[in-house]
Amino acid sequence: MSDDTTTNSSDDCDPRQDVLLNPTEDLAGPDRYPRMWNMSAGMAFFQAVVRPDTPDRPEYVSVPMPSSTTTDLESRGARIFAVARWNALWEAAQFRRRFFHDDLDANADDYARLPPDLARIADLGDNNIVFIPRTQTRYYDYAPLFHLLPRATLDRFGLPMLTGGQWPFWAELTNPDPYLPADFSQRLSRAWGATIWRHLMPGSPQIAFTKDDPIRILAHNLDFWVPAVTEAMEDEMRTWPIVDTDGPTGPVRLSNGEILEGVTAGGPRVGSDLWTGEEEAAEFVELTIDAADKTGRLRDILDAVRSHRVHDDFSDRWSHAKEDFDRTLNHKRSKVTVTFVELDDTTPVHGPETEVIGQLACSDFLTLLNPRDREVVVVLRSGVTSLTDVGKILGYSSHSAVSKRLARIRDQAARFFDEN
Repeated sequence: MSDDTTTNSSDDCDPRQDVLLNPTEDLAGPDRYPRMWNMSAGMAFFQAVVRPDTPDRPEYVSVPMPSSTTTDLESRGARIFAVARWNALWEAAQFRRRFFHDDLDANADDYARLPPDLARIADLGDNNIVFIPRTQTRYYDYAPLFHLLPRATLDRFGLPMLTGGQWPFWAELTNPDPYLPADFSQRLSRAWGATIWRHLMPGSPQIAFTKDDPIRILAHNLDFWVPAVTEAMEDEMRTWPIVDTDGPTGPVRLSNGEILEGVTAGGPRVGSDLWTGEEEAAEFVELTIDAADKTGRLRDILDAVRSHRVHDDFSDRWSHAKEDFDRTLNHKRSKVTVTFVELDDTTPVHGPETEVIGQLACSDFLTLLNPRDREVVVVLRSGVTSLTDVGKILGYSSHSAVSKRLARIRDQAARFFDEN
């Protein structure tokens, strides 16, 4: 019994439990993992928030957070609490800094203070800033993307299962860096690219393109997708119910008596899970791709790249995209087969567009195009059609020189139609 008690006590203190998820737990099942959740601003002691008519898109700023081993517990607690309260005001967007000054009577309390370095950021003006902990792996920078990946994808790219993600960031129980691979962001980049690729290039696997292909690079660019997933999350949360509180509602009056234009006060929204399980996460992946049109003009980029494809974008693997590219290219170039037809007993008629090579005259190529067979018929319009006879007339000892002349005519015909 003594040994068992000691073991349980050790497990309770194991910091890995705050970061890593046991694959055998119920929370690791496909109906419950992956998961992302949000906590209501009401939990941060806000009875009311302000909602801009036109919220700015969030910008992420990484800030140092005190270690769990620090001895200055008071400053650590104050910083954690300040960051949690700041981020909880996601609905206030660019006006959240005003909750940490005396501008709003309703919120000018003892909690309306920021650590000096965060206060300097707030003093830059009304900016929609989200604070995230600064870590070596940049886990918190990309946490919303990471927590959309199913377990099979994590296993494929050598990534661990982590406990449910939180957005915006509230508090860190344990630094995740020691439990993540040193190349976490690179692995996540490959995993995310593999997850969204079929939405970007349906029917064409990544391996069918070179590593320098623009769409392939875009799919792996995590910084491009963070604003999109943030947009998708906020769009979802804005549909959640508003908590019925006794806080102020309607127009927002500042401490100097002026009305803050473009905002309305009201109770905070409830907190909840953004997604739980693989099915809901997959739906959010699609929402993220849709949101990328607003945050990064994704569709315009895809259309521009597809319209300006070159052979170097493709690998030697077959794909629908490569087939479409070749078909379009060949259609534009109009492949042409050049043949010769010798017309006996005809009188040579040379018009103004007759092509003369050396002493051989050939009728205009365009007028002799056979649309059905896609052939150019180059006619020797001289009445003498035997190559040997033509050679004698032109002073050649054999028909070989004439054959070479005709080959040159054939090549010129092919180039003519390639260029037109």
